[in-house]
Amino acid sequence: MARKQPSRRPPLSTLARRWSAVAAIVIVGYLYYHPLRTYLEARHQLGSRREEVAQLAVQKRELTRRLAATTSLGALAREARELGYVRPGEHLYIVKGIQAWKELAATIARGGK
Repeated sequence: MARKQPSRRPPLSTLARRWSAVAAIVIVGYLYYHPLRTYLEARHQLGSRREEVAQLAVQKRELTRRLAATTSLGALAREARELGYVRPGEHLYIVKGIQAWKELAATIARGGK
């Protein structure tokens, strides 16, 4: 006589509980996905912004230093001289042929003519 094998399938209520637990986990995972992705993107952007702020701070310090250097009276006088301005009472002399004179002097220093 053949014996009837016990059913390996769990009761329907157990299956329903398992599938509802799986569905709940999937729903919770889906609900956490968007905020988590948004948080990670915001953190990445914050790091990028911090790097940009640091670079801008360095650039600002350099520009401030250059501004202080160019607004001094000495720098203003140098710029004026480069533009050809002279102080009252001074005479402007324009010397031409300096490069030819330097070449001649170098030739003489080497012992040639």
